[in-house]
Amino acid sequence: MKFLFATVLISSLCTAAFAQAPAQPAGKPAAKPAAKSGKPAAAKAAPASRREAIELSTPLEENDPADKLTPAELEIAKRVYTGEIKCELGAHVKVTPRRRAGYFLVSHGINRFVMHPVESKTGAIRLEDPARGALWLQIGNKSMLMNQKEGKRLADECVSPEQAEFAKNMKAVNLLEPAPAAAAAPAATAPATTAPAAAPAATPAPTDTAPSAAPAAPAPAAAPAPAR
Repeated sequence: MKFLFATVLISSLCTAAFAQAPAQPAGKPAAKPAAKSGKPAAAKAAPASRREAIELSTPLEENDPADKLTPAELEIAKRVYTGEIKCELGAHVKVTPRRRAGYFLVSHGINRFVMHPVESKTGAIRLEDPARGALWLQIGNKSMLMNQKEGKRLADECVSPEQAEFAKNMKAVNLLEPAPAAAAAPAATAPATTAPAAAPAATPAPTDTAPSAAPAAPAPAAAPAPAR
């Protein structure tokens, strides 16, 4: 009887001890230690500011050095406005002359183009980057940067200080308003002129013929006879 009671008591104690042990949550395997590897973790993407710095620090290849600009293109290059030019929507374009005469570095954000002038029939100033398909168009009062390959404008309504001054001096022309008639010029009146005085009678020129005889003197009257 004692043996049976002791057996029951030991079984109860073992059951209580097993119930107090923490249970392993179901569905969550034990964490495995991270395996050591000789390969470094993949680098995260560089932020935009860093990408821009990398892009700006990368040198650009200029066009073929064998390409020579014509004298007309070099003259066009002298009329290109340089410096930082403000555009619409808070954008800006920077035009910087290169060491090579007639070539310019045109920057817009992380976009950079090496451009040179091209003759235009319209009289506008055109700078082109054939390798990257970019176009910088400059007219009297504004400029525009365009990507010809993608057919879209990168920057519009760009105005330099010189262009702002030009636009300020422009006169608006109303095509619906008739042109003012030209004022008739007053008829020119010729000053009255006095008739020239009559020329004095010309003195007869002497002749080679002998002068005519002088008229004879009248005969004296007869004296009256004396009275008787």
